[in-house]
Amino acid sequence: MSIEIFMPALSPTMEKGTLAKWLVKEGDAISSGDVIAEIETDKATMELESAEDGIIAKLFSKEGTNDIPVGQVIALLVSKGENTSHTKTIKKISPPAPAADASGTSGQATNTPPLTETNGRVKASPLAKRIATQSGIDITKVTGSGPQGRIVKRDLNAALSAVKTIPSAPIATTKSPPPIIVDEYEALADIPFQTEKLSTIRKTIARRLTESKTTIPHFYLSIDLELDNLLSQRKILNTSLAEKGGKLSINDFIIRAAALSLKKVPGANAQYAGDKVYYYQRADISVAVAINNGLITPIIRGACSKGLADISSEMKDMSTRARLGKLMPEEYTGGTFSISNLGMHGIKEFGAVINPPQGAILAIGTGEQRPVIKDGSVAVATVMSCTLSCDHRVIDGAVGAEFLATFKAYMENPLSMLL
Repeated sequence: MSIEIFMPALSPTMEKGTLAKWLVKEGDAISSGDVIAEIETDKATMELESAEDGIIAKLFSKEGTNDIPVGQVIALLVSKGENTSHTKTIKKISPPAPAADASGTSGQATNTPPLTETNGRVKASPLAKRIATQSGIDITKVTGSGPQGRIVKRDLNAALSAVKTIPSAPIATTKSPPPIIVDEYEALADIPFQTEKLSTIRKTIARRLTESKTTIPHFYLSIDLELDNLLSQRKILNTSLAEKGGKLSINDFIIRAAALSLKKVPGANAQYAGDKVYYYQRADISVAVAINNGLITPIIRGACSKGLADISSEMKDMSTRARLGKLMPEEYTGGTFSISNLGMHGIKEFGAVINPPQGAILAIGTGEQRPVIKDGSVAVATVMSCTLSCDHRVIDGAVGAEFLATFKAYMENPLSMLL
């Protein structure tokens, strides 16, 4: 009996994937749990494991194939000892392609009946059914692109787009010469260059950050804080942790201080949601980590209830696995607040782009010695600049300022983080 292997949905936002590498070839015997391929998602490169034992009879997609829809068959597995000669003529099976409804009133048309469950109902997700009901789309005429032809949200969105883009009757106008269109992305002809195709991760970063800067009204608040007490306390703690092989970084203190500040100022732990606002009672801190082909944000969940040593250990583990592309989706999906630290690169101050749908992100600059006034005299202190980017739809200036003042107090008196 043959078993189809589909392009899986490896993250909640994944609609398409890139088959980065096959780790098997046709004719290989595999067991359940064996890694058979590396799939590049919109967040990371992840391993695809086989759920069954058998022989790889057919590989439908070549290595490096981009934009394979979730649910498309990418390989065929047969039972051990089964005759595989019949698989030579099997062609790749793709999700049915959507087509515009000829009447222009009921979404996507299909020449074949929609896939139904055994009780006769159309196979569709609850969200897809709700969208269809609210928008007046006839779901029985929508072609599903999910696993086994299930109708999902993106199918309804495509149907709505098809309806909106049906052209109306042309209006007679005076004919004029066509405008000259210049491709803004065309390379300059007189400068040598090389071309590198965008990875799925980089495309996702581009899309999300464009969405963030064009739809979220950012405003920025900056504050300077002194690090000398924290550096002294960190040295003492690291001496005691050395026997266990642990070492605290300044970033560990930043994560702890930010989480405690969100607990004290819950108005900054917010998310805009159309006609309402979500105020989260737990601080799940997303921490930006640079990887080879972009950026990923592993999450320290419930950071306000974790000690510095636990935060340090968890962050080191996730940072390492993030750079190896080994994070699971639940380890980087979600989060209520973000931190981006470029201090290790000598950056003094910067404003970070909010990570939607979160309401704020804290940008951390380098700690450097600067002249400060203390008791009327000039002194030298280790000073760090921090900038909070806020979504003005949910966080007002006073709330952002209160958060930064609280954060500064924790950082300048690190023992208060232990209380």
